Amino acid sequence: MLLLLGAGVVANAILPKTKGFGGGGGGAWLLINFGWGLAVFAGVYVAFKSGAHLNPAVTLGLVANGADNFGGSAALEVNLVNTLLYLAAEMVGAFLGAVLAWAAYKQHFDEEADPATKLAVFSTGPAIRSYGWNLVTEILGTFVLVFVILHFAHTPSQLGPLAVALLVVGIGASLGGPTGYAINPARDLGPRIAHAILPIPGKGSSDWGYSWVPVVGPIIGGVLGGLLAAAIA
Repeated sequence: MLLLLGAGVVANAILPKTKGFGGGGGGAWLLINFGWGLAVFAGVYVAFKSGAHLNPAVTLGLVANGADNFGGSAALEVNLVNTLLYLAAEMVGAFLGAVLAWAAYKQHFDEEADPATKLAVFSTGPAIRSYGWNLVTEILGTFVLVFVILHFAHTPSQLGPLAVALLVVGIGASLGGPTGYAINPARDLGPRIAHAILPIPGKGSSDWGYSWVPVVGPIIGGVLGGLLAAAIA
């Protein structure tokens, strides 16, 4: 659900001949920010039984934070086997969501467009390519995500998924410009694999040279967020 709606809003904003095409600079960017936030909102609700991580950085952040279970009604124990199962499920879900988004916009993917535009529906890429600084951006964005999510548990707001959705909108608006704010290894890698596999005319490269940044950066940021939240709890 996260990737179907998240990749879907990007497709709507940037692919040729869609109803949402040409939102106009910042307007399109804010549409994408809010679309991803609402995608998180929907994804968290439907995945509540598992704790609704949707993101390996959140899973690993909880491990680093010292949690004894992964949350949700399932309340699975935090151990190596369950951690690997969560990571695998997040990857599979991201891949399937990206495939469904492609199916929804298949005719628009068939239109002639810059290959980078087609890839951008699936995965992130830097505005200015500098692997070290791109990594810093992804670390910071994911640190904010995990650190703040862990603090939601200590507040009486009861906003639930809405709080996480608004946080993602805020991260996109404030820190998303340099890299497109993957802040989630599965969200970037699963759809990038889908892009490589799907029969998309003129799709070009899947940019594997950059692909490690939105995987390594969020993992580091998520673990740091979990550790610091535990240290000051």
